[in-house]
Amino acid sequence: MADVAEKTKKSPAKFLSDVNKEMKRVSWPTRKELFRYTGIVLSTVVIMALFFWVVDLGISQLVELILG
Repeated sequence: MADVAEKTKKSPAKFLSDVNKEMKRVSWPTRKELFRYTGIVLSTVVIMALFFWVVDLGISQLVELILG
């Protein structure tokens, strides 16, 4: 297993060079897409927070009803 790590080991300069090449190949979203995706994420977070708040409230009420 150590042999594999030794064979794939790169110098820091080679690593940064590879990172730079990969970053040039990345497909970046447009400004419009970025705002749309951000809105979708924020909406999803709010909806999930409300859902879990309602579920928590329901479970709390149920436990309170059972324990009297």
